[in-house]
Amino acid sequence: MTLGRTRAVALHGLAGRMVEVEAHIAPGLPHIAVSGLPDKACGQAPDRIRSAAAISGAPIPSHRIVVNLSPAEIPKQGSGFDLPIAVAILVAARTIRAGVAAEAMHVAELGLDGRLRGVRGVLPMVLAAARAGVRDVVVAPENVAEAQLVDGVRVHAPQTLAELIGWYAACELGAPLPVADVVPSQTPRSAGHGDLADVVGQAQARLSLELAATGGHHLALSGPPGIGKTMLSERLVTILPRLTRDEALESHAIRSLVGLVPEGGGLDRTPPFEAPHHSSTVTAIAGGGSATVVPGAISRAHGGVLFLDEAPEFRPSVLQTLRQPLESGHVTIGRARETVTYPARFLLVLASNPCPCGNGHGNGIDCTCSSLEFRRYQGRLSGPLLDRIDIRLSVSPVPRGAFAEERGESSAVVMARVEEARDVQRQRWSPRGHELNGRVPGSVLRRPPFRLPQQVTRAVDRYIDLGRISLRGYDRILRLAWTAADLAGHAVPTAGDVDFALALRETGAQAA
Repeated sequence: MTLGRTRAVALHGLAGRMVEVEAHIAPGLPHIAVSGLPDKACGQAPDRIRSAAAISGAPIPSHRIVVNLSPAEIPKQGSGFDLPIAVAILVAARTIRAGVAAEAMHVAELGLDGRLRGVRGVLPMVLAAARAGVRDVVVAPENVAEAQLVDGVRVHAPQTLAELIGWYAACELGAPLPVADVVPSQTPRSAGHGDLADVVGQAQARLSLELAATGGHHLALSGPPGIGKTMLSERLVTILPRLTRDEALESHAIRSLVGLVPEGGGLDRTPPFEAPHHSSTVTAIAGGGSATVVPGAISRAHGGVLFLDEAPEFRPSVLQTLRQPLESGHVTIGRARETVTYPARFLLVLASNPCPCGNGHGNGIDCTCSSLEFRRYQGRLSGPLLDRIDIRLSVSPVPRGAFAEERGESSAVVMARVEEARDVQRQRWSPRGHELNGRVPGSVLRRPPFRLPQQVTRAVDRYIDLGRISLRGYDRILRLAWTAADLAGHAVPTAGDVDFALALRETGAQAA
C-alpha cells in the first residue's frame, strides 16, 4: 500500500474545517512535498517528521512522498499538522495499519526526539471534529484537559510518536486505543477581582454597576485619580452571572487560539475581564496579525468586561475601532487572502480623569490645565463613541466618614439580584429573539406593545426634540429605563425610571 490517510482540522477564526491528510509514496529521490496551502510552520513539518520517525524506530522511506492537505484551497496554519502528516506517511509506508488511524483526528507538534507537543487552538479543533462525527482525537498530553471539554469524543494522548505507533499495532490485535484519564480542574479567573463589598461610600457607583450587569449596558466612569474607578470596574465582573456551558466553551476557544489556556485548566464559567494598556495598537485590541489572524482584546473579553483605563490616552484609531463591535457584537478582520470574524459581545467600561492633570474636580483650584488642554483631553472620547455608552457616571471623592460604614452587599448577593432581573428580561424578550434590555432593537421599544405612554417619556421626548440626543441615544435611554424598572420590580418603566435613565446617561444621577 502506497497511500495513507488520516484526519486533521484547519481553523478559520473559531470555525474549524475537517482536512483529509493524504500521503503517497512513489519511486524517486528522497523528498517530502506538502501541498494544500501550508504556511511556513506547516511547510517545515517534513524535517521534524523525519527526525521524529527515525528516533521512534520507524524511519520514513527514502522515496518521493507527496502529502496533500485536502481541501487544498483553504490555508493550513501551524505546527499542529506534524502528527497527522506523520501518521498518514506511516500508514502509506505500512508501519501503521489503516483503520482507526484513518478515522481519528490528530493534532500535535512533533519534537525531533519524537515527543508530542501541545499547540494552540485545540478546543475549537476538537469541537469541529465532534460536529463532523469524529469520535477519536489524538492530542499532546498538555492539551488533554482542553480536548476533554468536548462531549462525545474519546481523547488519546501518547507521550511520543513511538508510543502511538505501538497503540495502533495493538489495535490490530483488537485492543482499543488507551483513553486519557486526566480530569480537568477548575481555575477561576475571577480570584483577583475582589468583592463588591470592598467598595465603600460609592452607593451611586454600586447601583450603576448593578444596572450595567443586569441589562448589558456600557459604562463610562470619570473622576480624579485614586477615586476607585479601577476597583469598581474589576468588581463588575464579580456580579455578572456565570457563563452557560456554550458561552464558556466559546470563551475558552477564543483564549485557546492565543495560548491563554493554562495546562490542566478546566472549563471556567467566570466571565472574562480584559484590561489592555493604553499603548495597545489596533491589532492588539481588535485582532489581526500578518501570518495568522488572532483574536484581540475585544474578542478575549467576549461574554465579560473590557476595561479601558485612562481611556482618553488610547490612540483615536483604537477607540474608533470599538464602535462597530459595540453595535454588532462581533469584529470582522479582512486580509488580502481571507476575512475572519470573531465574536465580541462585551461590556465596555471607560475610565478617565476629569482633565490631564487629574485635579479638575470639585472647585478645580488645584488644576494646572489650560482650557485648550482640557478641551483636547475631553475631545479624545469622540461623540460617536460616547453615544454608544448608556451610563456616564461622575465618581465623587469618598468622605472620610464612609470608612466607618458597614460593608455593603457582597458580590454574591448582588449577582443573585442581577440573575433574577435577567430572568425577567428573558421571559419578556426571548419570544422575539433577544435576551437583555441592552440588546433589544430600538424599533421594538418604540412600537406596541412595548411603546411607553407619552406622559412617561415626556422628558426624553423633549431632549430629542431639542436635538440634545440622537435616535441611538433615545433608544439606549429606553433600554436603560427598562433595566431600572426590572431592578425596581416594575412591570413597565415609570416616568421616574425614564428620568433616572436620562440623568445617568446625560450627567450622572446624583442620588441612588
